[in-house]
Amino acid sequence: MSTPSAPGGPAAPDPRGGPAGPGGPAGPGATGPAGPAVPPTPGGAAPGGDAAPVCPRHPDRVSYVRCQRCGRPACPECQRPAAVGIHCVDCVAQAARTAPVARTALGGTVRAGRPVVTLTIIALCVVSFGLQQLVPAWTTRWAFAPVLGAEEPWRFVTAAFLHSTRSIVHLAFNMLALWAVGPFLEQSLGRARFVALYGLSALGSSVAVLLLASPTGGWLTFVVGASGAVFGLFGAVLVVMRRLGRSARGILGVLAVNLVLGFVVPGISWQGHLGGLVVGAVVGAAFAYAPRPRRRAVAVGTSVAVAVLLVALAAGTYLSVGLL
Repeated sequence: MSTPSAPGGPAAPDPRGGPAGPGGPAGPGATGPAGPAVPPTPGGAAPGGDAAPVCPRHPDRVSYVRCQRCGRPACPECQRPAAVGIHCVDCVAQAARTAPVARTALGGTVRAGRPVVTLTIIALCVVSFGLQQLVPAWTTRWAFAPVLGAEEPWRFVTAAFLHSTRSIVHLAFNMLALWAVGPFLEQSLGRARFVALYGLSALGSSVAVLLLASPTGGWLTFVVGASGAVFGLFGAVLVVMRRLGRSARGILGVLAVNLVLGFVVPGISWQGHLGGLVVGAVVGAAFAYAPRPRRRAVAVGTSVAVAVLLVALAAGTYLSVGLL
């Protein structure tokens, strides 16, 4: 309690530092009238303070780590290590969509991982070889014979996925050759142009058999094997490596030996090898030497033009002998 002052004198100050009385001055250190006491909030946070940061993708997770790009909080599941700090998954995805596509010298998309197209072709040939062993009519259903091509034109291409059933050596050699050059061309040209190159080489191989074989005997013989298409890949590799300034002497030697074998060893279709080689070299040259701004147009135009030319040659041959 306060000490009363002498009558008529000023009020004595309150020794506890509180106000001297109603309307009196405040005690030491006070700047104004004291307000009501405010109870503390749970956890010690001041009222009106910022809420704890949470991950936008997982609002139930508190995170004090922020993305270096957008500044938003990111929980451990949404954090991605970056060269500087941490990025969130949304910024990483956006950067991947807008990043420039790395391309080879010939315009193919640089891809990490296995050569998908080459492996797919090998798998199709291996599966088809197994079906040739298990299904008696599989070979005759899909093999190419010029006399059958007019009514069943799919044989011009499907024969490239068949091989001799007498020995697995035929399949093994062709698949080894395909694996030797396929991944390189697939990476250099890109998947789409590689598929076009392989398909047109296979078609050109069968058309050459039609044009160069004797109608009285050779047209009745079934022709199978991926060697014509593989020869097309070798022809393209020669052009591509020359375009890139690399030596192709080893491939030239392999080509020379195999071409000679086609003429001296019975049972090998030199016509198919020659046709695939020529078509592959022509298509590969168009793909390799196309101007950079017009690569897509040249690729599409060349593929269509070569396909139309081969179909026209086959149709003209069949018309000349009365099969169309």
